[in-house]
Amino acid sequence: MARPLRIEYPDAFYHITSRGNERGTIFWVQKDYERFLSYLESATDRYGARIHCFCLMPNHYHLLLETPRGNLHAILHHINTSYTNYVNARTGRVGHLFQGRYRSILVEKDSYALELSRYIHLNPVRANLVRDPLRYPWSSYACYLGREGKWDWLQRGFILGQISEREREARRKYRAYVEGGMREGIEDPLKKVVASTLLGSEGFVDWVRQRWVKKISFHREVPALAKLSMRPDLSSIWEEVKRDFGEKTEGSRRVALYICHQLSGLPLGEIGKFFGGIGPSAVTQNTRRLLILLEKDKKLRKAVQRLKERLSE
Repeated sequence: MARPLRIEYPDAFYHITSRGNERGTIFWVQKDYERFLSYLESATDRYGARIHCFCLMPNHYHLLLETPRGNLHAILHHINTSYTNYVNARTGRVGHLFQGRYRSILVEKDSYALELSRYIHLNPVRANLVRDPLRYPWSSYACYLGREGKWDWLQRGFILGQISEREREARRKYRAYVEGGMREGIEDPLKKVVASTLLGSEGFVDWVRQRWVKKISFHREVPALAKLSMRPDLSSIWEEVKRDFGEKTEGSRRVALYICHQLSGLPLGEIGKFFGGIGPSAVTQNTRRLLILLEKDKKLRKAVQRLKERLSE
C-alpha cells in the first residue's frame, strides 16, 4: 500500500480526514462523540493544536487544524489512539478502529480555509443526515454562529475574520455563505489537491516544494514525493543520455536505464515500460551490472556522474 507524504513544519495548516476501518461506524452513541471531542481539547492543551473546524460523522471525521509546533503526527496519534483505546475498552472489541492512515492535506490557509470550512460544515447535509447544518450537533457550525459556547478551545477567529472584523456581521455573513452553498451547490475543493498532498496556489506549491519537500529523503513507496520533488522525467533523461553517449548504442540504453532508476523516483515497472516493456527485475539487474562496470571504468564513471549532476540541478 502506498504511503502518504507527510509534510510537517511550524504553523502548517491541514485538512484532516480519518475513516472507520472498512468504512465502518466509529461513533455509536452520544458519549462517543463527546469523548472524541475531549481528545480534540486535550490535543490543544498537550500538543498546541489549533482546531479551526470539525465535523464528526458516524463513520469518519473532518478537521481543519493548525500546528504551531510542526507536530501533526503527534497530534493525530494522540487523537486516534486515545479514541481507539476508549472504544475498544467500552465495547470489548480489539484491533484497529480507523482505516489505515489518516489523510492530511497541507493547505494554503489564506486562500482555502474559508471554502474548506463550508465544505466541512455541509457534510451532514450532503449525507442526508439533516437539511439544516445548524441542526447537526457534532460539528463546529453552531459555534461559528454563536449558538454554542462550550467548546472554548475552538479557533473561530481566523475564518470569521476573513469575512468581517466585526464578529456579529461575520457570523451573519458566514451563515449566508454556507446557506448559499446549499442552494447553489459547491464543487469539492479537494479536487484541486496537488499530488494528493497540497491545496493552494502555484506559488504555495512551489514554496513547499523548495522549502520542505527537498529535505525529505526519497522513498519509492511515497508516490507523492516523486511528483513534488521536481525530479527529471524519463523522456528528459533519455534525451540527455543520447546527447552524451550516442543515440543508438547499447551503452546509452544501459546508462539511461541506470539514471532513470537512480533519479526519476518512478516505480520500476513504469521505467521498464518506457524502455520497451522490460520487467522490474531487468531494471534492477541493469543497475547492478552498470555499477560493476563503473567501478572498473573511471572515464565512464566520471561521464555518468557529470550527467547525473546536470540532471539533478
